[in-house]
Amino acid sequence: MLSIFDQGSPTPCPTPFNLAAHVLGRADHSPDKVALSILHPNGAQDWTYRDLKTAVLGTGTGLLRAGLKPGDIALMRLGNTVDFPIAYLGAIAVGIVPVPTSSQLTEPETAKMIDELSPAVILRDPGVACASHSKQIGLDALKAMRSLPPAEFDMGDPERMAYVVYTSGTSGKPRAVAHAHRAIWARQMMVDGWYGLRETDRLCHAGAFNWTYTLGTGLMDPWTMGATALIPAPGTEVAALPALLRQHGATIFAAAPGVYRKMVQGRDQIGLPDLRHGLCAGEKLSRALHEQWRKATGTELFEAYGMSECSTFISSSPDHPARGDALGQPQPGRRVAILGPDGPVPKGQEGTIAIHRADPGLMLTYLNAPDEVETRMRGEWFLTGDQGAMAVDGQISYLGRDDDMMNAGGYRVSPVEVEAALSRFPGITQVGAAAVEVKPDTFVIAAFYTGPEKLDDAALRTYVEANLARYKQPRAFIHLPALPTGGNGKLLRRALPAYFEAPTK
Repeated sequence: MLSIFDQGSPTPCPTPFNLAAHVLGRADHSPDKVALSILHPNGAQDWTYRDLKTAVLGTGTGLLRAGLKPGDIALMRLGNTVDFPIAYLGAIAVGIVPVPTSSQLTEPETAKMIDELSPAVILRDPGVACASHSKQIGLDALKAMRSLPPAEFDMGDPERMAYVVYTSGTSGKPRAVAHAHRAIWARQMMVDGWYGLRETDRLCHAGAFNWTYTLGTGLMDPWTMGATALIPAPGTEVAALPALLRQHGATIFAAAPGVYRKMVQGRDQIGLPDLRHGLCAGEKLSRALHEQWRKATGTELFEAYGMSECSTFISSSPDHPARGDALGQPQPGRRVAILGPDGPVPKGQEGTIAIHRADPGLMLTYLNAPDEVETRMRGEWFLTGDQGAMAVDGQISYLGRDDDMMNAGGYRVSPVEVEAALSRFPGITQVGAAAVEVKPDTFVIAAFYTGPEKLDDAALRTYVEANLARYKQPRAFIHLPALPTGGNGKLLRRALPAYFEAPTK
């Protein structure tokens, strides 16, 4: 049996179509229902669906009156406030193409984006760094647009470009990933395939307004369902989240693994009476952290895997929980394969995780590197660059990035497998594995870990000898105050070897 998951195509996206119109499609049905609550320690700032739709369409009118037209690109340099999603949807509503970006970017980084994109305008919070541009619309002007008469939705071909997000390409150079309006239609496959989301839910996302994970999972998807989105106010500490979740009756919680790790640290119990389950994405969820959360809260965590080019498409869910360390299975409607050099590999064998080019959530292109798209295609499949293996029931285990795979003694070893084993060792809070050079052309596996104190190397060796094949066992253990991470909090495995000092004779 080959590693192919294909249970038929999803329902085609209707036409004409507009992403923002789809997200706000239930606003008129329940205009007085709370669409968004910004959570503060002493209360909440609420936005009803009527408020939200009025603000979005008023912003659309303002952008058109400012001289923009459908197809124009708007670079978003806004902070972690509700202004971000309103401007994002307002632009899309009238056919303008927003480019959401992190407020942490520096002026030189934004200069490169401006050079590549040639945006017609920059939507600008003066407190957020940005290179110069001849046309900028400030935050005050954006807010004033909300009271303007509502614009009409720019309906059209679902294949036309709706928004652009930046991601690191295979070369390490950031790529501008262009997505079609149909991308929001494809996200319906996540509702049952990951979220278990209902109209009555109150979904809290721990991330910032201007993070794409928050933008999709925390805002767009609940609004599409007619549910209520809960977002902690900017500056909220992780330690305050349990109380906010209780106070505001959160039924689903979404965050990156790092947030869950901090929430359970030092706590045996976290009382969350209304919570059905949590959602996790952004990096691999370790079994140890999963078990800690389940023990502390009595609720499950459901993990998802995806990428900027296609959002999430493999996940665990309430109806189909993951087995062991597996990610879960492809969401209903997805076509996913594990590929080797000659095509899909037999089930159980390692290969590259790939998604079919016809998936409605797959990007249109890389704006600044269109030729790279074809280099990532193998026949009808788009290669993610991540390694995995598919079991006979379709569940997929994640084995790390292709360029993260370790080669020690001639064996290819997944860092994720080594990390999963060590994460269960008492006293380790986070762990990363990488191949390090101990002498010219001689590499061994090293484990880098954080925890309250340095652990006994002999005890760690005894543990890995009992839990990992010899060729997978780390030969060095390095205690660090913190592991290197990127701007989105993901572990930077390629940075780990720099923390290793080869023994001297």
